[in-house]
Amino acid sequence: MKLYFNPYSRALIAKWMLDEAGVPYEIVPIDFKKKEHKTSAFRAINPAGKLPALVDGKARVFENPAIALYIAEKYPQARLAPPLGTPERGRYLSLMVYATAQLEPSLSDELLDLETPDARGWNDYAIVTDVVERELGEGPYLFGARFSAADVMIGSMFIWQRMMGRRSGSAKIDVYVDRLLARPHAMKIGRPSSS
Repeated sequence: MKLYFNPYSRALIAKWMLDEAGVPYEIVPIDFKKKEHKTSAFRAINPAGKLPALVDGKARVFENPAIALYIAEKYPQARLAPPLGTPERGRYLSLMVYATAQLEPSLSDELLDLETPDARGWNDYAIVTDVVERELGEGPYLFGARFSAADVMIGSMFIWQRMMGRRSGSAKIDVYVDRLLARPHAMKIGRPSSS
């Protein structure tokens, strides 16, 4: 398995997922200055010419939620997803999509000090953080004591926010981020690319 990676990209999220799964993989460094992500060879893996991208034999997977879902399903022994057919599975899938469909764009608006008009298709930052607080419940993770791929996806958004010098505005979410950052494989920008 190969992860196309730059330590200053969203590929950090995919790397975090792979590390949490404890599976072997190879890092393929991508140099943005040389525009290696825009070559035709790379676009055969990810037609958008963006990171992350994962190659596993003949499988080509791009976008963090897809990579996280792929890894969690391929390695069920890592216990990073509720099993198929369980009641928790629907909530898990919803949170995986929520991370990039609602949380990420509203967080971008918040970081850029933009208002979120209703026509944008996602809720404003206050509503989104309220949803995440409720989904955390008593914690410590989104599924209680069990860390999951949903924590990678939701948590990574708030870790990016913190790396940008901001806090969530929620004591509950800030404690959650502290807990995630304390994990041995936690996402850290510019982290060395060893697996």
